[in-house]
Amino acid sequence: MSRLLGDGHRRFLQTLMAVGITDEQEARALYQHCCDTHKMQCIPDKLDEFIEAINSRLQPMFMQIRKGMSEENGHQYYALVNMAETDITRMTSDYADNELELFRKTLDLIVSSENGSASSTDILNSTDTMTSKKLKKSETEHLLTRLVQDKWLCERRGEYTLSTRCIIEMEPYIRTMYQDQVKVCHICHNIAFQCQICENPSCGIKIHNPCVARYFKGRVEPRCPACDDFWPHEIPEVRGLRSQSKR
Repeated sequence: MSRLLGDGHRRFLQTLMAVGITDEQEARALYQHCCDTHKMQCIPDKLDEFIEAINSRLQPMFMQIRKGMSEENGHQYYALVNMAETDITRMTSDYADNELELFRKTLDLIVSSENGSASSTDILNSTDTMTSKKLKKSETEHLLTRLVQDKWLCERRGEYTLSTRCIIEMEPYIRTMYQDQVKVCHICHNIAFQCQICENPSCGIKIHNPCVARYFKGRVEPRCPACDDFWPHEIPEVRGLRSQSKR
């Protein structure tokens, strides 16, 4: 049974519709603002229940506010997702057919890579195998800039990764299309692209870098949580702590 929504719920939803995605800290601040503005009781640890009330009314419209984790910093994010469109067709109103084809090829490169990224050079080279109208180099570079601006991709030093928004919104599509390639993080059980991998050939579990930082924090000799082999990778920083090099 759907729940009654107040003006605070509506304001929260309208804001999220405008921005598309927000991190947990911003979501909590928005929750506080909506409650204060519309004189609603604000209970700090009830944000998810507040959002569940909104989702109960969004369900008939095949929409949902979904929660997910950033692979880069481990922070939680909330995104408004169109459940009626579970694949790249949700992008057709903003991108041409050949642009969508290149995005799919970029997705292929990222999913099949060991580190969850694709270089700008590899993406540019992939235009040679396009079946639709081939994009020029300048057009490809412009498209990649747009995909970053629209929060589908992230870029750092010429390397492109899937954004938190992309992973949250396209998770069903990714799991279906790449079911033999995609693995989940052993710790948080979300899809893992940017991660560390157990080097034991018979194990090979993946753990997000932020999950690695939290799980191995304070352990003198980190061992794989699945096979108990020594974990040889560098332990990333967690909450400002210096990274510890494990050799």
